Amino acid sequence: MKASQFLISTLKEAPADAEVVSHQLMTRAGMIKKLGAGIYTYMPMGLRVIQKVEKIVREEMNRAGAIELTMPVVQPAELWQETGRFDKMGPEMLRIKDRHERDFVLQPTSEEVVTDIARQELRSYKQLPKNFYQIQTKFRDERRPRFGLMRGREFVMKDAYSFDRDRDSAQASYQVMAAAYRRIFDRFGLTYRAVAADSGAIGGDLSEEFQVIAATGEDAIVYCPNSDYAANIEKAEALAPQGPRPVATQELAKVSTPGTSSCTALADFLGLPLSATVKSMVLATDEVNDYDEVTKTRVFLLLLRGDHEMNEVKVGKLPGLELGFRLATELEIAEHFGCKPGYLGPIGLKRPVTVIADREVALMADWVCGANEIDYHLTGVNWGRDLPEPDLVADLRNVVAGDPSPDGKGPLAIERGIEVGHVFYLGTKYSQAMNATFLAEDGKPRHFEMGCYGIGVTRLPAAAVEQNHDARGIIWPDAIAPFTLVICPIGMDRSEAVRAAAEQLHDELAALGVDVLLDDRGERPGAMFADWELIGVPHRVTIGDKGLKEGQVEYQHRRDEAATKVAVAELLALLKGKLGL
Repeated sequence: MKASQFLISTLKEAPADAEVVSHQLMTRAGMIKKLGAGIYTYMPMGLRVIQKVEKIVREEMNRAGAIELTMPVVQPAELWQETGRFDKMGPEMLRIKDRHERDFVLQPTSEEVVTDIARQELRSYKQLPKNFYQIQTKFRDERRPRFGLMRGREFVMKDAYSFDRDRDSAQASYQVMAAAYRRIFDRFGLTYRAVAADSGAIGGDLSEEFQVIAATGEDAIVYCPNSDYAANIEKAEALAPQGPRPVATQELAKVSTPGTSSCTALADFLGLPLSATVKSMVLATDEVNDYDEVTKTRVFLLLLRGDHEMNEVKVGKLPGLELGFRLATELEIAEHFGCKPGYLGPIGLKRPVTVIADREVALMADWVCGANEIDYHLTGVNWGRDLPEPDLVADLRNVVAGDPSPDGKGPLAIERGIEVGHVFYLGTKYSQAMNATFLAEDGKPRHFEMGCYGIGVTRLPAAAVEQNHDARGIIWPDAIAPFTLVICPIGMDRSEAVRAAAEQLHDELAALGVDVLLDDRGERPGAMFADWELIGVPHRVTIGDKGLKEGQVEYQHRRDEAATKVAVAELLALLKGKLGL
């Protein structure tokens, strides 16, 4: 292809609302154009990247035995009402009505529709297993769409759904997909990790995220450098410290601590390490009747070390909290503790609460906590002597770098990542809700065992840019670059020799199947090079009249600091090696 036949629309400056590198560079490179909040046009240069992502995904999904279909973007609400997600999804799901006042949704995902297909089409165990997938537009009405394609409202996703006869075969299908995902991400040429994950709102009990490693990633990835262990921060287990609990060495004392409502301020005031303090998190749960009236409220006190952070996912799986919780109100706190937040503790309660201690806190001695009185704390607090043992001991916190790995193979490390893929084992969550059954070998109906597998097709290029860029612009991996190689002729409009050499090289590479572009726009060398460095084409050949007279051209990879002179006679062989032909 020639540049004059294409649309190249680079910008010198990024728009003011472009906060992250991928948004800035993809806009400046003419790959995306904002239409509205979280809604983008994929311009020709960007669409080529997306199409290459789709091609790799499609090839590996087909290789894994999945069957492609396309489900509607607009879906009847009745299917979503069968599973209860029409109400549970909340405002992120965009709901619309047609002219007859019937409810519809713009699909954020398609579990309901594909399960409806399965219950109509898959009637016997003989038809199983099956895996249906689509590459389709999704819409989620994000409260704060930001970061360009990283968190948009309209996006393209590959979602696949497997149907099996029993748990064992469903988990075998899951492993087939997990292996396919590894092949897909290997082919993208990105540095990534497959990490154990919590399955969240979609449900299920076996889940992995595929995270592209990037310093700007929103997700914290926990891993052990000495083993294959990896998990996201919500899933990573904080092991209990080695016991037994130390013996008490201090007497319980109430001390004046004015203006120290945070553990950090308290530790500084007392001259103690932050790890000697214990903070109190007060949560509440509500039971409601059929009229949505609260009939019973239960209050929980969670105790964590002052230097640790509560993990909401872990807390949400504890007995009594698994159906949902909220922060207690100031009135509820006052009723149970007789004090405002900032000086709370488990001793001297006004009303009983359920006390849950983190594993670390359960083995602490001589710790410091609030005295349930403004400007006062208790020091020398010890379990058994000063207060009863906790009602429950559990893993409540986020792990930190240096914690022991759950597999016992060394300390944990933490890096940032961008989630671009997720695989779930769903079980019968949706098939039961929608009564989707097949006839088993014994002639009895059984619910399908399901899996769900997603890849963010339009998020992945943004993640790739976050991982691969420099001060000059984007650096695409070969597999998903908009063009693999660009030919930059100097003075093509003035030199017939340059024009002939450039066009010959273009035609030879195109005949080899290389995605090559010839820049015939007649731009000055500096402007031409700046465009292609910004756009991020990985391979560049520069042809000039002076070089040709010496029998040479220049080759430069996008990561190279300088070009390399190559004999014209050796160029094609060199490029074949660089391109893996």
